[in-house]
Amino acid sequence: MKVGIIGSGMVGATSAYAIMMRKAANEIVLIDANQKRAVAEAEDIQHAVPFVHATDVYAGGYEDLSDAKIIVIAAGASQKPGETRLSLMERNASILREIISNVARVNTRPLFLIATNPVDIITHISVNIAKEFNIPAERIIGSGTTLDTARFRTLLGKHINVDPQNIHAYVIGEHGDSEVLTWSNIDIGGVSFEDFTEFRSISFNEEIKREIDNGVRNAAYKIIEGKGSTYYGIGAAIAKLVDVINRDNRAVLTVSTFKEDVEGIKNVTLSLPHLIGGEGDLGVLPIRLNVKEKALLKKSAQIIREKINEYENKK
Repeated sequence: MKVGIIGSGMVGATSAYAIMMRKAANEIVLIDANQKRAVAEAEDIQHAVPFVHATDVYAGGYEDLSDAKIIVIAAGASQKPGETRLSLMERNASILREIISNVARVNTRPLFLIATNPVDIITHISVNIAKEFNIPAERIIGSGTTLDTARFRTLLGKHINVDPQNIHAYVIGEHGDSEVLTWSNIDIGGVSFEDFTEFRSISFNEEIKREIDNGVRNAAYKIIEGKGSTYYGIGAAIAKLVDVINRDNRAVLTVSTFKEDVEGIKNVTLSLPHLIGGEGDLGVLPIRLNVKEKALLKKSAQIIREKINEYENKK
């Protein structure tokens, strides 16, 4: 159960810490262009090991990934003053190509978890690059809306006073402003949301619904305004994915993957509920959506596809 994490910034380092705390792997390798940062983060995490689980955490190089089952990509360029989003995307694509080619050189069957934002576009680009090295699309998984789904369940749990782990509710589509909260198929322990709130005499109306939607959709903006970036939630999401894959738990998670068709939009990468196991993506699950949600999902897919077109047309 060896995991490589490429990028030792806040997301990469927090993911490593969360994986160690969860005991999701027994060996974690941190790789970063800034070797001193990778060494420092690895040592800091290693010093927490005696209080938790026996895990070997160290800074290394690509040669250390030859026997790693999972490679987490948390690396990416920061936007320079005056730089366009497309130029930034081109630089990140170049970084991805270097990472994937270096991994493929030493590892014949890697499974990539993409955490770099914008995750849907980065995952889509990664799928296309990986094809050149005979790495199938099902082994490229973006963190997608796993965090958004967790936020949705958290806010629902607070409102109805139920542990979020007992709530099934999904956020699908883009990990971004066009994401879709699927209100029509929420259940709590197999009981529909409407029946549960009625049975427990819990008040729920359109105003509360808007508040929860706003809380999910704008969570990142609020956190970034307060402390500059988000990393605990996504670190925990990555650790969950690593745990599920390493233990072949067959869990349902809203990850971002390449899809040939979503509501009529061709060749797009976005999030839907997927079964995740030891071999990575085991397939999308059918989810019943109402007419409004289907239209919103199509719009979200269109937005992502337009961004992909913009990038591909400039190459």
